[in-house]
Formats: sequence, C-alpha cells, structure tokens
Amino acid sequence: MDFFKEVANEFTGFWGLGGLLDIIKSGDYSKFLTYGGITSLLVPLTPFLLLLEIIRAAFYKRFKVIHYKISFFTYVLNAFVGRVISIAMIGLCIKWFLPIALLKTTFTWYWFIYGYVIWEFAHFIYHYLAHKVRLLWCLHSTHHAPESMNLSVTYAHFFLEAPYADLIRTGICILLGVNPAMLFVIMFIDGTWGAMIHVGENIIKDGRLGFLNNIILTPSHHRVHHARNIVYMDTNFCNLLNIWDKVFGTYYPEDRSIPIEYGISRPMIKNSFLDAYFGEIVALAKDVYRAPGIKNKVFYIFMPPGWSHTGDHKMTHVVRKKYFEELEAEKAKGEKVLV
Repeated sequence: MDFFKEVANEFTGFWGLGGLLDIIKSGDYSKFLTYGGITSLLVPLTPFLLLLEIIRAAFYKRFKVIHYKISFFTYVLNAFVGRVISIAMIGLCIKWFLPIALLKTTFTWYWFIYGYVIWEFAHFIYHYLAHKVRLLWCLHSTHHAPESMNLSVTYAHFFLEAPYADLIRTGICILLGVNPAMLFVIMFIDGTWGAMIHVGENIIKDGRLGFLNNIILTPSHHRVHHARNIVYMDTNFCNLLNIWDKVFGTYYPEDRSIPIEYGISRPMIKNSFLDAYFGEIVALAKDVYRAPGIKNKVFYIFMPPGWSHTGDHKMTHVVRKKYFEELEAEKAKGEKVLV
C-alpha cells in the first residue's frame, strides 16, 4: 500500500500543484505576491504545456507514443533517486564552498545580474564538459538520445547527471560569491526556462521567437544543440543568456534550410530505453576493456567521445573540421566549373 501511495504522490507531484493548492486552501491569496506564490504558479507550467503539446499532436494526428517512451521511463526511474541526491549535492556545495568564497554578495538587483552571468558561466562549464569528457557524456547522453523534440525531453536525464551538474554549477557560483538565497531564485528561473526551450513544433513551429533570437537562447538554439547533424554538433551550451557561447565560439544559429535530425551519432537500438540510458556506459566499458595499456584505458574515460587509441578519431571537432573542409572544396569546385 505504501508503494502505491508513493506512486500516487509522485503522479500528483509531477503536475506541481502542491503549492498552488495549499494557497487556495488557505484562502490567503496575497501569498501569490510572494516568491513562494510566484513559484507555485510557474512550476505547473511545464507539465501542463507538455499535456497541451500531446493534445495538439493527437489532434493533428502527429502523436506517437514512441516519441515519449525514453523520457517517460527515464523520469520514472529517476523520480525515486536522482532528486534526493541532487538536492543533497547543492546543500553540500554550499556547506563546502561558502566559507572559502572569494567575495560576499547581497540579494540586490546589481548583484543579481552578476549572479546570473556567473550562473550561466557555470552552466556552460558543466554542459561543455558533459560533451567533451567521455565519462561525463555517458551521464549526459540520455538527454540527447530521444529522436524527436518535445517538452518530455526535459525529464530525460541519467540519475547521476544532476549531482555532477550541481557540483560544478553550485560550486562555481558559491566560490565566486553568489548569495545562496539569490542562487536558488536564479536556479528556479533558469530551470523553468531550461524546460521551456525543449518545447516541440506541436506548440511552437518556429522556435526562433522573433527578435528574441538575437537576445537570449531560444528553443531554436536548443533544437540545434540537440541535433546530430555534423554542422550543429556541440554548439549552444548556454541556457538563457547565450553570451558565453559567443565568447567561446560555440554559438550557432539554426539554418532553416538544414532539417534538424535529433538524437546521438552512435547507432542505437531504435526507441530502446535501456540503450538510451545505459548504452554509452556499455560502449565505454567495451572500449576500456579492449584498449591496450593503462594509458589508453584512462584516455578512453577522460578524452572526448570519438577518441581512439588507433588514431582514427571521430571526435566532434575533427568531424566538423573535415565536413567544412569538404564543403569549401565542393564550393570552390563549383565556382571553378562556372568560370
């Protein structure tokens, strides 16, 4: 009975209505003007938009259960473990790093701007490493495994990724003086937008959002990030402010003439949850086992995905360089023929 009660609580908790219902029951609607009240209104936004997305897809006969399979099973598996570990990691980071922070800040508007810029930097570092370190990619690849884009993808994560992400992001922010209370507000805003950028074409066909595409990171940018097209791979690592992508040269706008292909480059078992969740770990284990010598085994763990002890590298920067070189060669050849 306790198990089924827990499942029922998890189902109702998914919709994020707890805080909203508590305020309604209390009758004190002035609480909606507080931080807790505002979050109680925003938390249900993602799951209800997901429901709307599914309804619209069904209405236009585009709904396929298989598009949500990996995300659904990942959410169920993570619900009982990942969340607790992640919250614990945030608490530990504050405890470890706050006493040695390089500066102290207060909860004011100007420090909030500073804090958000630092948070985006920390998010960029975590996200970049998740794509460039093979072991960390094993944790992050589950999020990229779905071959369609919809709001359910925001729930598709390996359960150990959140603690690693929070160790990097929270650690950097606290060390650089971001006020803990302010950090929680930033994390809520960023988490809400981080869910929204996964919205699919059943809700928003053109994810560029007009003029906003030049100011913030939009669903269009994040669709590019989730693409396995060579031209798009390993780009747009930021979450809301894309300043760090522009600083480090990883910014890439969507080219509407290039249809986005979602998923990862490794051949997968079609729509397999187990392959999406554990496939990269199994592939890494096989490479480490077969690699000659300790040095190569260690390299497979910490070098970027695609690194090979044979020298036949398939790392993203190698593949993209070859792709653009061939593109330039074809272009030059075409111009020569015209002349």
